[in-house]
Amino acid sequence: MKDENWDDLRLFLAVAREGGLVGAAEKTGISAPTIGRRMLALERATGHHLFLRHSKGYSLAADGEVLLAHVRAMAAQASFIRQWNENGYCLPIVSLACDGWLAMFLARHLGDIWSKEDTFRLCLKSTETGVDLVFREAEIALTRQRPEAGNLAARQSVHMAFAAYATERVAAEREERWVSIGREQASTSADRWISNQPDKWISVWTTTTPTLLELAKAGAGRVILPCVIGDGEADLVRIGRPIDALAVDLWIAMHDDDRNRSEVRIVIDRLATLLKRHANLFDGSLRAAAE
Repeated sequence: MKDENWDDLRLFLAVAREGGLVGAAEKTGISAPTIGRRMLALERATGHHLFLRHSKGYSLAADGEVLLAHVRAMAAQASFIRQWNENGYCLPIVSLACDGWLAMFLARHLGDIWSKEDTFRLCLKSTETGVDLVFREAEIALTRQRPEAGNLAARQSVHMAFAAYATERVAAEREERWVSIGREQASTSADRWISNQPDKWISVWTTTTPTLLELAKAGAGRVILPCVIGDGEADLVRIGRPIDALAVDLWIAMHDDDRNRSEVRIVIDRLATLLKRHANLFDGSLRAAAE
């Protein structure tokens, strides 16, 4: 290929790792048809047959295995360049990745995981599609599943519950109206729950979690929120018990080679302590006890 396109190679890596277009789409946030077209274009550009396409997904052809080895090496080097660039400002950076709700919680408790006296800087990455810890897109990630592959380590943390919330006025209305994350942006079971209920009438959609919260507080309708967020909002009331099907366990994941770096270890330990201290807020039992 004449001009190597790193974006297409990263997509190739995602398809190879996820075993198909659907998994790669969930990982990258790019639609499966778009990824499929770009993989065809990549094959034409390289002049090599990269994939074996079958009903259950994609597997790598022989030339695809060769390209995968090269792309993995490129990704690792890109990670080293990023770390070199970040560390060029004297203080090292610890990157902590999580979804929008958890980023909101951590921002509200920043002093528990970082202070200006620390000898490192903190990067709080909010992402709904996750990060690749193997290739150091972050040093630490709060995930809803224990990592199964790669040189990764994980520590089980709190149980995270979800429930319906609304203002008192909206909660008292006879007819339910709901606010939801748009289907294209929905990345979790909680995001998709309302859309999967045929009897729920959605009056307003949005694309981001902070906007969903603000719409709920403005009286736009009922919403599904993690209890750690909803139970802390004075303007909202919880409607019913947490929804069992949406509950998840959180894991603190990190690259095994990074977890013994002093600054990474400090953030991991502080994060674990913070989450444990608020365990009854995460699992929804704090408000239940108060009621």
